[in-house]
Amino acid sequence: MEQKHLVRALTQIVGKKSVLHHPDDVLAYECDGYTIQRGTPRAVVFPSCAEEVSKVVKLLFQAKIPFLPRGAGTGLSGGAIPLGGEVIISLVKMNRLLEVDFANMRAVVEPGHINLKLSNTISVQGYYYAPDPSSGSSCTIGGNVAENAGGPHCLKYGVTTNHVLGLELVLPNGEILNVGGSSLDLPGYDLTGILVGSEGTMGIVTKITVRILRKPQGVKTVLALFEDVRDASQVVSDIIAAGIIPAALEMMDQTAIKAVEAGSYSVGYPENTDAVLLIELDGLTAGMEEMAEQILEVCRNHHVSSVKVAKTPEERNRWWANRKTAFGACGCISPDYLVQDGVIPRSTLPQVLERIREISQESGLRIANVFHAGDGNLHPLILFDARIPGQTELAVETGSRVLQVCADVGGSITGEHGIGIEKQQDMYMIFTEQDLQAQQMIRNVFNPEDLCNPGKLFPKPARCVEMKRPVVHS
Repeated sequence: MEQKHLVRALTQIVGKKSVLHHPDDVLAYECDGYTIQRGTPRAVVFPSCAEEVSKVVKLLFQAKIPFLPRGAGTGLSGGAIPLGGEVIISLVKMNRLLEVDFANMRAVVEPGHINLKLSNTISVQGYYYAPDPSSGSSCTIGGNVAENAGGPHCLKYGVTTNHVLGLELVLPNGEILNVGGSSLDLPGYDLTGILVGSEGTMGIVTKITVRILRKPQGVKTVLALFEDVRDASQVVSDIIAAGIIPAALEMMDQTAIKAVEAGSYSVGYPENTDAVLLIELDGLTAGMEEMAEQILEVCRNHHVSSVKVAKTPEERNRWWANRKTAFGACGCISPDYLVQDGVIPRSTLPQVLERIREISQESGLRIANVFHAGDGNLHPLILFDARIPGQTELAVETGSRVLQVCADVGGSITGEHGIGIEKQQDMYMIFTEQDLQAQQMIRNVFNPEDLCNPGKLFPKPARCVEMKRPVVHS
């Protein structure tokens, strides 16, 4: 289909103001939060309801034009980058909170609804939405569904898939499908579980039913500083071993500390601080004081240089703002950075951090570590300067080396950021070719033409897998 005919057809569906196609207008959609690769979309369209999404997808499907969904563009693995000239279907106009059922602890939102906005809206009734990515003030719940996003409090409450009950989905042929519902456990295959984290390769989510929770009765937040990151790492393991499951257990190393102290929410960490632990308890107030004292004792047993409990909500909020702005704050100490996202068993934390430090020395690139220490979800940030020839490629290679360390200790190459285009080839670190083909056969059931977000998630050699019956070897 010629470009002018495509633009005319899209305009007939969503209106002239909801279609971008001039080169200058689509420039902002060349990448998401992963900026190392870029691509120009053929057009960007802004539907306002599921029916418009369906009509747009049917048009593109019939014309065999590839397309991809996009939320707020905060993704960190390149899942919304149009490398093949795809039409971007932006869901930002579909941002309504459709329903709240406090009695049954449910809410229904459109995919463009901002994560933190849901909690802010329902907080007046004493409720909140648990998944809390650091980008919660800007990322959309639809994007969270695509990547199965987590956040600092996922140690206790789980990631997005643990809070999604049902989805409305526009399939790659334009049909509208509903999976799951408002019940906790429905019979049949868990299609909702398959779709959460599928990175927009199986269709476009247009409505989401989520669980909401009552606000905890009490909260205590502990800040502990260490002069040796190994001591902080051991504290993480010892807290869990003591039978305490904090709501959050976060760590930053020395390089990350320098970044956040140069940012907008400085806490005033001493210069000799090698690691910071941010530990949060929530739940019933009965017994919380005792648990907090246990945590303080564990810290003291491992050479903590300073440990204290937040005295006011303002102090707690500042500690969290300091931690949650760590990614952006790295821009204060480096012109460019690449965010990685690996997972390891908690018990391997000291040795993995030591190996990451060695990789940093070998590559000559600084690595700042910011991570959800409680569940072993690491976020090493590789700092580099794209203006220096070869440093971008070196940063990508260094990131893969870090992920290999995670895989070698029995971990994973992503905990919440997804695979996208960034980690496609790294999938071989944890999956065999047969594993990947089995996954792609599932994708082909939903997306047989590979028109919906093509070229993402799977390594290139495993991308073109024909649908066929599995071979069973005796």
